[in-house]
Amino acid sequence: MGFLPSRDRHYLSERNLKFEEVVHGLQKGLVLPQWTIPQTRLDHEQADLLIMLPDGYPDVPPDMFYLNPWVRIAATQQFPRMANVSFEFNEIHWQRWSRHNNEWRRGVDGIWTMLKRVEHALSEAT
Repeated sequence: MGFLPSRDRHYLSERNLKFEEVVHGLQKGLVLPQWTIPQTRLDHEQADLLIMLPDGYPDVPPDMFYLNPWVRIAATQQFPRMANVSFEFNEIHWQRWSRHNNEWRRGVDGIWTMLKRVEHALSEAT
C-alpha cells in the first residue's frame, strides 16, 4: 500500500497515468514517468516528473516539482527561470522547478491541482 490518498490514486488511475510512490529516507515522492511536456518551446517532449509530498499532505500543499532529464528553453539552450538547481532524491539529480503554491485549498485540492500547476509552469516557461 502506498502513501497517496485514495482519491489521488483514483484520479491518476482514471486518467491512465503511470505513477510510482517512492519513499527515500523520510521523504515521499510521487514519480510520473515520461510526463508529456505540453508545448514545444522546451528541448524535450517528455521527462520524468517528481512531486514531493510533505507530511500532512493533502492538507499541506506540495511546493515545487522536479524533472529528469533536465530541460532547457529550445531557442536559447538556457534553463528556464528558477529551474537551474539540482535536487537529489532516490539517487537521481532532478531539475528543481521553484514554483511555490500559496493558493492551496485544504480539503479541496489534490494531486490534480498540482498537475495543473506543473502543466501551467511548463507551458509558460521562460
